[in-house]
Amino acid sequence: MDRLTATRVFVTVAEHGSLTQAAERLDMSTAMVSRYLAAAEGWLGARLLHRTTRRISLTEAGQAALPSCRQLLDLAEDVVHQAGEMSRVPSGRLRITSSPSFAEAQLAPALVEFQQRHPQVDVSLVVTDRSVDLAAERIDLAVRITNSLEPTMIARPLAVCRSVLCAAPRYLRAHGTPQTADAMRQHVCLMHAIVGAAQFRFRRRGQWIELPVTERFSTNDTAVLRRAVIEGGGIGILPTYLVAEDLQRGRLVRVLPALEPETLGIHAIFLSRQHQPLALRLLVDHLVERFGGETPPWDR
Repeated sequence: MDRLTATRVFVTVAEHGSLTQAAERLDMSTAMVSRYLAAAEGWLGARLLHRTTRRISLTEAGQAALPSCRQLLDLAEDVVHQAGEMSRVPSGRLRITSSPSFAEAQLAPALVEFQQRHPQVDVSLVVTDRSVDLAAERIDLAVRITNSLEPTMIARPLAVCRSVLCAAPRYLRAHGTPQTADAMRQHVCLMHAIVGAAQFRFRRRGQWIELPVTERFSTNDTAVLRRAVIEGGGIGILPTYLVAEDLQRGRLVRVLPALEPETLGIHAIFLSRQHQPLALRLLVDHLVERFGGETPPWDR
């Protein structure tokens, strides 16, 4: 059987964790997917998948083979694209998901700029803080801020997400500015409901410390948290992609600047590198160009 197709079948099954979903993705019958998997295992001389009635998982040999199989498919795709895409025009609709705060502050302007370059591309932006099932909700691209990536997802780094401990000048005038970590016990702390008190974890002189804080106000929306801090509600931790201008204009002031909150990665995540629309690949390149580098634009 065609080894390239067998490789594509194996990678697709590994990424979806299901023969049925892989068959739908590849427009094949489930029986044909099984035959290609058997061919791939025969070619590689090892069992690649554990199969049960409930789930499919990679064997140790499958985990070792998956990166090389992806690389093989990437090389094959590159040959096709380099030969035929110079004259193609990106078009179609892309479904993208992101957190509300990053979408409003950074992603929406980037998408508008992309559409100005490629006017035949339509965009549907789904904003939510929950982790969306890309396959079930037909999402082409997810922009996620995390240091814990799912192993079956394909991710391309876009930027780093730094955060700051900050408060409004009016709050600091009324309650004083804490000078030590222990002084945080006497202050009102505003938190993100999903992260909670664990968010108040910092690196100081190479060591991780957790500030002794008491939750007085929490919300599941980062933009709402920013508003509460600006209104003088207390001290909070906010990402610089959202509050860089507030800090520059003096609406917010950094507190305990020697403490460094954990830095997270901002990633473009998609199900597979195979059969990607031209518009999607160009969009990811555009986001890397706009946000990339050691220092993202909002931190410069």
